[in-house]
Amino acid sequence: MMRKPENRLRAGAHASSVGAALLLAACLGIEVAHAQAIMRTPTINLPSRTPTISPNVAARAMNVDRGPRVTTVPHITARMAPNPVLPYAHYSPNLYPACSAPYRDADGECLGQPNGGGGGSGKSVKKSAGKGRGNNTPATVDTRSFANEFVAEIDSALSPPEADELARRHGLTRISSENFPLIGATVGLFRIVDGRPYETVRREFAADGSVRSLQPNFRYLLQDQKPAVPTEGDPAQYALSKLRLPQAHTLAHGTNVTIAVIDSGIDARHPELANSIADNFDALGSGEGAHVHGTGIAGAIVAHAKLMGSAPEARIIAIRAFGGTTGSAESSSYIILRSLNYAAEHGAQIVNMSFAGPKDAVIERAIAATAARGLVLIAAAGNAGAKSPPLYPAANPNVIAVSATDQQDRLFTASNRGNYIALAAPGVDIFLPAPDGKYQMTSGTSFSAAYVSGVAALLLERNYALKPEALRMTLAKSARDLGSPGRDDLYGDGEVDAFAAVTAVPAGNTTPVASVAGTTKREDAEKRREDPGVRAIEQPSLSSADDKPTVSQADRPAAR
Repeated sequence: MMRKPENRLRAGAHASSVGAALLLAACLGIEVAHAQAIMRTPTINLPSRTPTISPNVAARAMNVDRGPRVTTVPHITARMAPNPVLPYAHYSPNLYPACSAPYRDADGECLGQPNGGGGGSGKSVKKSAGKGRGNNTPATVDTRSFANEFVAEIDSALSPPEADELARRHGLTRISSENFPLIGATVGLFRIVDGRPYETVRREFAADGSVRSLQPNFRYLLQDQKPAVPTEGDPAQYALSKLRLPQAHTLAHGTNVTIAVIDSGIDARHPELANSIADNFDALGSGEGAHVHGTGIAGAIVAHAKLMGSAPEARIIAIRAFGGTTGSAESSSYIILRSLNYAAEHGAQIVNMSFAGPKDAVIERAIAATAARGLVLIAAAGNAGAKSPPLYPAANPNVIAVSATDQQDRLFTASNRGNYIALAAPGVDIFLPAPDGKYQMTSGTSFSAAYVSGVAALLLERNYALKPEALRMTLAKSARDLGSPGRDDLYGDGEVDAFAAVTAVPAGNTTPVASVAGTTKREDAEKRREDPGVRAIEQPSLSSADDKPTVSQADRPAAR
């Protein structure tokens, strides 16, 4: 009977002690709310927010869908996902990096990289800049360019020792420098060796009177979707029927047309490429062996054994500009400049560029000079997906940008889009040669561009005097429309139709505009170069963009 009052007394005493403790805490200035937060911490469920700030998880999810749709994350509010750079998760990690809209300039280029620390703070580079405690190390690494390297146009009167002295004055070492007739300039590659901050050296070096222009040594990546795994076998090449190449080959094979392939190493001994490599130039000076990407690109153009390329009788200038033993071989501004200069100086009529990178002043200058010489420039649109800013050189107005389609004429999911896309061509599950006599099945806008380079060679064989703009117009007006009616940002003017394009070009000048001396071709090449059944017709006029070239069966040669 006495227990209930005792319990009441004990409860009252306990309450009084708690109240006294709280009163004492208030008097001593202790933050009661903070203490409560610590006590409640175990009940907070933090892991549920992790997926909204983990690019790795989202990146894996994005690669599941291989159709034309673009997967997005719906209904994410600012409170649920505080990281402003989450869209970066939509990009394949082995491709040219992207950034969110607030961090792009007028040309769509990234001004800064997202915070890659993985801490989930959601702070951007701009917001966190200058908050370090005496640490000059940048918060992020700019993956668009090679660290601590500059490409500089210098005074052409400087001798190599004087150029070395110029470099030493600014804490640099001269890696290489040479005169480039293509752009009429002496350009060097320099590297910081004294450990000073990049921006400090850049400002001081640019202010030197012997330096005409200065920029980073930008990074370029080959545009295959992923490192290709060579496989054996001989599946059907659906691209041949899509492009109507068998019909086009009754009219032209690309004979005596020279295509410079700026890529990784090419296996010239592969049976598919036998006697098709007219010249080799190693812009890297590396001496590396053949690479799966470059060999595949050459095969898409000139394969002629078990497979068939789009221009099996064309000549290839194999320019090694991308180094590395994996599918992600890379190059730089300086090496791409060397490659374009070599192509222009050694008789190329078409330049295939199945790679992508940022907008680059020195490469833009080189491309303008190459186009002014009358070369046809064709590039992969890029594999960075629907949200990517324009990639270069494809986005340059002098270049024919090619996106990729699959066997059902759907756009390759990873293909770039934009108003700079000119044409589309097959680029998904393409069967091509690989080094050491092997074969590969691979995907990417790289191979779409290569097919179009070969079709361009067919047109030049048909009429060697065809100008680049006339050639581009012919490809556009003869293309098979895909997607929404008319030109669009996915397929450009449509998928290339090789037969319609070749028959739209009146047979004309049969003398090559440029050629590479000492080229060896297969024995039947000379027989195919001139056909008595080809009727000579005037070259189409460029005076009106509305005059679509007519496809005439009368232009077809007599049966072979």
